[in-house]
Amino acid sequence: MQHVKVPQDRIGVLIGDGGETMREIEDRAEVRLDIDSETGSVAIDAVGDPVSGMVAPDIVQAIGRGFAPDEALSLLDGEMRMFELIDIDEATRNKNDLQRQKGRLIGENGRTRELMEELSGAEVVIYGTTLGIIGQPEEVEVVRRAVGMLLDGAPHGAVYSFLERKHNELTRGFDVNQA
Repeated sequence: MQHVKVPQDRIGVLIGDGGETMREIEDRAEVRLDIDSETGSVAIDAVGDPVSGMVAPDIVQAIGRGFAPDEALSLLDGEMRMFELIDIDEATRNKNDLQRQKGRLIGENGRTRELMEELSGAEVVIYGTTLGIIGQPEEVEVVRRAVGMLLDGAPHGAVYSFLERKHNELTRGFDVNQA
């Protein structure tokens, strides 16, 4: 049995219309979810395939961190798909700095976040003090590096160039670890 804490405002999304999302997670991941809507605590108990059951906490956490249920459930679509959270708060000194860094990651009208998605192939969500990524390992790595560059203060143009270069490498099948 595993436990995941979900923010109060995301409990409804996790449960879904008439419990629809919760049932879909339970069916597809072969788990039982016990959701305490008062505390946001979700107990996850594997009842079927243990490998699917191991993905369930990531699905619940991804929904809790702002992903749509279908994006979170895509973690079951291939054994290589992964979910990663980056704590933006760790790279900031105070609330103003956190807001500034979130603004840099989102970009004007959400353009930076969109480009990270388009050019890496991963799903990217910024919620609260975290940035979540769902994708193949090489896609997640590209976003992780782009986020690191932005948090370190790199100009947006340099990050966009990096993303375009990695996009070309990914679509041509080059090794992503070559800088």
